[in-house]
Amino acid sequence: MTEETAVEKTWRGILERLPGARRGEPAVIEAAYAEPRLRALFPFPSHGALSFHRNTQFPWSNDLPFIVGDAEGCIVYAPRGASERVLGDSLTPQEAATLVVAHLPDDCGPAFEGSWPPPGSPTD
Repeated sequence: MTEETAVEKTWRGILERLPGARRGEPAVIEAAYAEPRLRALFPFPSHGALSFHRNTQFPWSNDLPFIVGDAEGCIVYAPRGASERVLGDSLTPQEAATLVVAHLPDDCGPAFEGSWPPPGSPTD
């Protein structure tokens, strides 16, 4: 049996609402987890938002779209600094997760263990 990665353990904790796990909107969490590319990223629910990161430890990548909302409706926001801030609104959680995937960079995922930036990057 292989040991869980930090990403797998974090998703499991959130989905199973384990003690110490961050809490998020269940419908949004489940919709995001159903998307294989999002499931490979580090999930971070906070303050009504579900963000995704390319790495597992602070400082976070903070360069990917994220979802704000609940089962009644979601908004997908582009990462800070993008020219277009709202990518979609009045979406179901499933539509929001699909839209995030559509706006992920081609080189995105799976998340690596450690802090941002990636080891060996020019800013390292």
